[in-house]
Amino acid sequence: MDQKQHWEQIYTTKAADNVSWFQEHAGQSLALIHGTGLGKDAAVIDVGGGASILVDELIAAGFKDLTVLDLSSAALEVAKQRLQKDANSIQWMVGDITEITLPENRFDIWHDRAVFHFLTRPEERQAYVEQVMRAVRPNGHVIIATFAEDGPEKCSGLPVMRYCPETLHAEFGEAFHLVRHSKEVHHTPFGTEQQFVYCYCRKDIN
Repeated sequence: MDQKQHWEQIYTTKAADNVSWFQEHAGQSLALIHGTGLGKDAAVIDVGGGASILVDELIAAGFKDLTVLDLSSAALEVAKQRLQKDANSIQWMVGDITEITLPENRFDIWHDRAVFHFLTRPEERQAYVEQVMRAVRPNGHVIIATFAEDGPEKCSGLPVMRYCPETLHAEFGEAFHLVRHSKEVHHTPFGTEQQFVYCYCRKDIN
């Protein structure tokens, strides 16, 4: 089973609030997005957004230029059904972030909670970084969250990479300035804990 089939099966057989990564409130992500200081007209992409509640909270906060990308069309359909008429204001994209064609210099804010750590091969991570370089505007904001060094070794039965702030930032390189980082203990719907690390970078203006 390939990655797309895996995630389509997950979102067609499980409720969105019955998976380990479910959040009732995307507090850390929302705080970092607000912390960029950009206005509500900022172009935001949520990579791997799927059925995440973040897009709902961004709409409620007044953001108007929102894109949600996910490998699973079923995950996006969950979000569309939940948002109802508000879904019409969102740009929905189905595709593999390492392969999809994104518009150049399109986004002010790039957000990813828990996609990057699934990229276990160096060439996948390089392709991802190249996407960020192309799609994020100069001096744009990049927010990436992955499992921390003491986080799980697998998620949804798949192997993952684990990072500290320094190793995560190193994947992106000198073209990105690390503004701040933090850890978060995510409480799953099953009563377990997962350690996450968040890195907020600025893309070099050059």
